[in-house]
Amino acid sequence: MKLSVIILTYKVPHHLMLCLDSVSKAIENLDAEIIVVDNNSEDVSSDLVKKNFPEVYIIKNEENFGFSKGNNIGVERSKGEYLCILNPDTVVPEDCFTNLLEIYPNLKNPGAIGVQLIDGSGQFLEESKRNIPTPKVALKKIMGSCLSYYNNNLDQQDSGPTDILVGAFMFMKRDQYIEIGGFDEDYFMYGEDIDLSYRICKSGYQNYYIGSIKVLHFKGESTTKDQLYLNRFFNAMFIFYKKHFRNYKNSFKLVKMSLKLTMALEKMRLNSIKIKNQDFQNVYLISKEENLKTSIEQIFKHRILLTDRIDIAVDNSFIILDSDHLSYKEAINTLIALNSKNNAFRIKPRKHKFIIGSESKYRKGEVIELS
Repeated sequence: MKLSVIILTYKVPHHLMLCLDSVSKAIENLDAEIIVVDNNSEDVSSDLVKKNFPEVYIIKNEENFGFSKGNNIGVERSKGEYLCILNPDTVVPEDCFTNLLEIYPNLKNPGAIGVQLIDGSGQFLEESKRNIPTPKVALKKIMGSCLSYYNNNLDQQDSGPTDILVGAFMFMKRDQYIEIGGFDEDYFMYGEDIDLSYRICKSGYQNYYIGSIKVLHFKGESTTKDQLYLNRFFNAMFIFYKKHFRNYKNSFKLVKMSLKLTMALEKMRLNSIKIKNQDFQNVYLISKEENLKTSIEQIFKHRILLTDRIDIAVDNSFIILDSDHLSYKEAINTLIALNSKNNAFRIKPRKHKFIIGSESKYRKGEVIELS
């Protein structure tokens, strides 16, 4: 088997359906499998997978083992020559894996590959390509300077070596993942992607960022930005520095104190964030389905503008993308092309009666059920 796609999920059934629909299209012409590991969601996720994607192999954990162990369980069951570790709140283009399988053999001493990630508003996620967060780099970031933290040697559209990738999308050979030791299970959530990326580099391989492949990542849908989130995030940073930079005694002490201060400041910042609901001037449906237009109009109580596609830069608009009409690659490119703080986007998966999307990493995305 050529490819195994591992999707660890926790309490995001609608995002999972959208993700699986996009992945299913992307592996249609490949010898590939999809493995969903449910970290004890205690919701309808597993039932929806069985109903809508019977070809997908499901592993149901009896407890939430966290990101590292959950993914390791999925990899252990996998059979592919290549792996893709993928978040359930992602959408991949149809040519994603085909292109990666063509690119990988031509790279020099490749480790893991990451892609250009965008959020639900079409904004580029800078964590797609990062440098090693040494204590010095971490201190600069804590002080507000991100120039050394993100890999600014590569432009957003470029492709090339980068040290640190994000765990929402990591593509690599299965044998190499096993050789490196997989995700370190000391990390429950957060930091494990930095740790794995760093260990790949230390083992003599080179990680790469491929800017030509664009993947939508709604970001943080399985996580509530609360005190538990902060504790897990900063505890992961402590684990990373204790593990890899213990010789930086003075620097580590300073980083540790700074992390504690930053944690307190971050808590205050999250508590102060207020997200306003927006009144949109227009609502567009990119589709050819009149029945879908009528259904959405009944829910929104608003006139819907049905269009085959939007070729102009619109502002202050709510844009619904019908995946029975647009490919997922076209949908992702539409988000990027119409990216504006005044626009919001929702995607309707194929054969599903809901639309889904997100404008902010600070709150859960929106799911609207359609009749």
